[in-house]
Amino acid sequence: MKKHIVCYGDSNTHGYCAETGGRFSEDERWTCLLQTYLGDGFLVLEEGLSGRTTCFDDPIHEGLSGLDYLYPCLMTHEPVDLLIIMLGTNDTKERFGVSPACIALGLKRLIAKAQATDCWQNQKPNILVVTPQNIGKQYIETDVASTMGKGCSEKSEGLAKEFRLMASSMGCHYLDANELLSAGPNKVDFMHLTESGHGQLAAGLANYILGII
Repeated sequence: MKKHIVCYGDSNTHGYCAETGGRFSEDERWTCLLQTYLGDGFLVLEEGLSGRTTCFDDPIHEGLSGLDYLYPCLMTHEPVDLLIIMLGTNDTKERFGVSPACIALGLKRLIAKAQATDCWQNQKPNILVVTPQNIGKQYIETDVASTMGKGCSEKSEGLAKEFRLMASSMGCHYLDANELLSAGPNKVDFMHLTESGHGQLAAGLANYILGII
């Protein structure tokens, strides 16, 4: 059986393209590129949902708490060899009113639930936490600011420190996407990955994953 890698994230895992308002193709999304880099011995499973949070219920849209869907997701794809969690961007929305430290606590709940789920190959949880790319300060001048609210860029910049500490305390692997990407976010909403960003993220993840799986 191939090694199963579940990529659990938000719109940047789903592959939202801010330039078109659509979705990057299978030749462009980081999840699909990761599959290509890793080869036939792996099965990379896309589980990206636009708007998904770590554990917070959105008062406007239903079904966006990552905590609620995690169990059925993992059991659907079991046996799981690696779970990649890249969340936190949507948690910075002003309507949630949470700090980077509180977002990290949401991540902790997610990790704990994943570790307790009976889905793991050889019964050994294997989780890679990835801090998402920071939201550019210019987002506040775009249309998304009306729903994201204020302070999102500053909160996103605080996630790396908190996520690194949380991943370490929970026995998880850790990467900061900001350290893998030479280009910043797109120039439309300053939140989502560019096509080149998808490629860089996939390449960096592939190189790291081969050392932990």
